[in-house]
Amino acid sequence: MRLSDIPFGTTDWSSIAPTEHPGERGVAYWRTQQFGDIRVRMVEYSPGYLADHWCTKGHILLCLDGVLHTELDDGQTVTLTPGMSYQVADGAAPHRSLTDVGANLFIVD
Repeated sequence: MRLSDIPFGTTDWSSIAPTEHPGERGVAYWRTQQFGDIRVRMVEYSPGYLADHWCTKGHILLCLDGVLHTELDDGQTVTLTPGMSYQVADGAAPHRSLTDVGANLFIVD
């Protein structure tokens, strides 16, 4: 990832209207900023959320609140709690998110 042509700025995430993304179960609410090819999001997963797809996009993800389980297509599951993060490259490990209690995340991809 190369960060270029992005002037210094701040983001008041509460001023960005969320978009709703239903999962197989539950819903994800995204507040999104786009900076050239870089997408930055604050994401809230509802309790009981299960993604409706296997994702192959690369991310850097930080868990801010709640508990996030990330299932990899090889059967491995990773659990993030507040202050934990993961990173994965495009196409490196198909994955999907799920949470029993809900989670708030900061994601760069």
